[in-house]
Amino acid sequence: MNQDRRDRLRDAAVAVLAEAGGRGLTHRAVDTAAGVPPGTAKNYFPSRDALLRAVAERCLEQYRALADALAGAGPGPSDRDALAALLAGLLRDAAGPGRARVLAYLELQAEAARRPWLAALLDPIGAADFAAHGRLLRAAGLPGGPAQARALTLAMHGALWHLLAGAPDTLAAAGLDDPEAFARGVLSAVCPEPDGPEANVEEER
Repeated sequence: MNQDRRDRLRDAAVAVLAEAGGRGLTHRAVDTAAGVPPGTAKNYFPSRDALLRAVAERCLEQYRALADALAGAGPGPSDRDALAALLAGLLRDAAGPGRARVLAYLELQAEAARRPWLAALLDPIGAADFAAHGRLLRAAGLPGGPAQARALTLAMHGALWHLLAGAPDTLAAAGLDDPEAFARGVLSAVCPEPDGPEANVEEER
């Protein structure tokens, strides 16, 4: 099997799922997006479930590449402001260059609610985010225990749906019309600053 062509088809399937949603993910649409003869995608991925699996595997590869790039960029953000800037950058990437990847992942999550095997494939992506956010918090000198990591991860994950939908009133209500301010606000809620109103609340470490 030609690996280059297989990767080309997988990338095309990611693009189709992001653009057309689950109902639009067909072998014919993938062939068209990849610019290959009709029937090619079906030869590589005989069923729709095989197509979904191919997209999930590609998303997992892309996620790991992004995680490796972040890990290779240095020890991580050194303080609260640097972490807020990094989180805001991740949100801007999700709405910009990474939009297709993130949209495809969210479509896969919806499909996974009805396909346990797909949920198992996606599980490493979601689970790894909790540990990664805990490490980022600790690198920035902030409390990074399980409670803080969960709160930050769920806030970031929840933001994606609204960010990609792009409805202006919802973005404004969520604070996502200003990713930097949103990131600072989430960090203030997750890890209140020492002179904040919740300074006396014991934080879990």
